[in-house]
Amino acid sequence: MKQTILVTGGTGFIGSHTTVELIEAGYDVVIVDDLSNSKIEVLDGIEKITGVRPAFEKVDLRDKDAAEAVFQKYPKISGIIHFAASKAVGESVQKPLLYYRNNIVSLINLLELMPQYDVKGIIFSSSCTVYGQPKPENLPVTELAPHQKATSPYGNTKEINEQIIYDYIHSGANIKSIVLRYFNPIGAHPSALIGELPNGVPNNLIPFVTQTAMGIRKELTIFGNDYNTPDGTCIRDYIYVVDLAKAHVAAMARVLDQDTDQIEYFNVGTGHGNSTKEIVDAFEKATGVKLNWKYGPRREGDIEKIWGNVDKANNVLGWKADTPLEDVLASAWKWQVKLREDGVM
Repeated sequence: MKQTILVTGGTGFIGSHTTVELIEAGYDVVIVDDLSNSKIEVLDGIEKITGVRPAFEKVDLRDKDAAEAVFQKYPKISGIIHFAASKAVGESVQKPLLYYRNNIVSLINLLELMPQYDVKGIIFSSSCTVYGQPKPENLPVTELAPHQKATSPYGNTKEINEQIIYDYIHSGANIKSIVLRYFNPIGAHPSALIGELPNGVPNNLIPFVTQTAMGIRKELTIFGNDYNTPDGTCIRDYIYVVDLAKAHVAAMARVLDQDTDQIEYFNVGTGHGNSTKEIVDAFEKATGVKLNWKYGPRREGDIEKIWGNVDKANNVLGWKADTPLEDVLASAWKWQVKLREDGVM
C-alpha cells in the first residue's frame, strides 16, 4: 500500500521538487501551504511532470485547528516533510517576531498532532546556518561540528527548532525525526516546469544571476572581494535542488521503513565549495550569456566560507549529489527563459 506523506510548504522551491521526487518514488502526497511565498500554479507544473496532481490544502500551520483538520481529512498520513517557514535572512532581522511565530509555532503544532494521528516520522528542513562561520580546522563541517550563535533570527529559528524536536523525542514522544542541514540549493527541474520564483528582489544568488542575465536586474553585485579565499569572494556549497529533493525521499524511507535511532542529523550538500566569482564564471560558460556584474562592499551577516562533509549522508542514506555545476546552472537559466516565455518575468 502506498504511504502518504504530508509536505508542508510544498508549493515552494524545495517543496515542489521534493513532491515530484516523492510521487515518482511511489508515495501519495498531500501538500499544505499558505501560498504566502509561492503560487498555486506550481501544482500544474508538478502534475505535468508526474502525471499526478497532489492533494492540496491552503492552511496556515500556526492555526492548530486548521492543521488538525488536515490530519482528520487525510487519516493515512504516515510521515511529514516540514519545509513551511519564512526564510529571508534580512527580513528576519527587520521582523524577528514574525519569524519566531511562523517558524516555531507551526513546528510545535505539527509535533503535538503527530502522536494523536499516528504519524510516525518527520523530516525537518534545517540549515548549515546552525554552524555559523566554522573555524578553519572544522572545514568541511561534519554533523558534529560545534554550533555558533546564529547571525539572524531566521538562523536562530533553525537552531531552536532542532532543539525542540530533540527535546520532544527525549521526553518520550513516540515519533522519529531526521534533521537535514542544507547548504545552498540552486537550479530547477530539467523540464523547466518548476523552479525558484522569489517574490520581489531575490535574496539568493542564482535568481539574481538569471534575472540579471535576462535584463530584469541592471547588474549583479558580488558583495566583497577581500575575503580570505582564493579569489576574495565568499565560498558556499551549492547543491542542485533535484539532488536535495532526492535526499528527502531517502530520509523518509529511512524514517518509515528502517529500525533506526529516533533522531538523526545529516548534512546535505556536495562536499565542496565554490566561490561567488566561480559561480558567475560557470554560469557564463554554461549558458554563453555574459553577465553585467561588479564588486561591492561586504554584506553584513555573510559568512566567509562554508561547505559540508557529506560522508554520512552518502554512506548512511545511500544518497549523493553528483549533478555537474554547469548542468545545474543551465537548468536555472532554462527556467528563467521559460518564465519569460510564459510572461511571468
